[in-house]
Amino acid sequence: MRIQHWRRNTTRAVIPYPPIEPPHIAVRFPEPRRGEDVVAVSRSLSPALVLEAYRGGIFPWPVRQGLVPWASPDPRAIFPLASAGPWPRTVRRAFRSDLRVSFDEAFDDVMRACADRPREGTWITPDILHTYSELHRLGWAHSVEVWHESTLAGGLYGIAMGALFAGESMFHRVSGASKVAFASCVDRLRERGFLLFDVQVLTAHLSLLGCREISRDDYRARVREALGRSARFV
Repeated sequence: MRIQHWRRNTTRAVIPYPPIEPPHIAVRFPEPRRGEDVVAVSRSLSPALVLEAYRGGIFPWPVRQGLVPWASPDPRAIFPLASAGPWPRTVRRAFRSDLRVSFDEAFDDVMRACADRPREGTWITPDILHTYSELHRLGWAHSVEVWHESTLAGGLYGIAMGALFAGESMFHRVSGASKVAFASCVDRLRERGFLLFDVQVLTAHLSLLGCREISRDDYRARVREALGRSARFV
């Protein structure tokens, strides 16, 4: 089941392909140790540091503005792109004729909406917002938007590297809109030849969408394979 893809009548930045590498930094992350999920802590973020982390199966996970923990959880959560079974009923019910999907039309708006969770708290700090917005401008970070009429109803964003897509966060303002964003992202990744959809840490919601856990060693091997392939999100 698909939802209609839609492009807004708006001007947006041209996303470069292949992505532009940010200025190199001489930093290497340590190898993850057994029994430890946090592999390093830094005082700052930069596009180059984020990309270096993803290439090693690591991602930033700040709890507040300031020090940035870098995580490599064991186990790691993924969505199995090679499994082409039907979507669960809860996902199929979310598809509505009055919802439309677009890609990379409102990246910053999606990030801000993901961060706007006053009751739950958020790890999407101002530094994260700034860094990932720059990664979007460079062609690495992408978004999926779900619209109800002209209102942003849901969406998600993540990083694409080779044939790896690392999902970062998603949100909804209309019931089911995050499920539509997720399913539309999966459709796009399968169509474009991606091998790995990383969702970082398994939650009850992600489990209902069909995500599962694999060992960190298995995940890192899949990252190496995916980075050796080429795939284009947009």
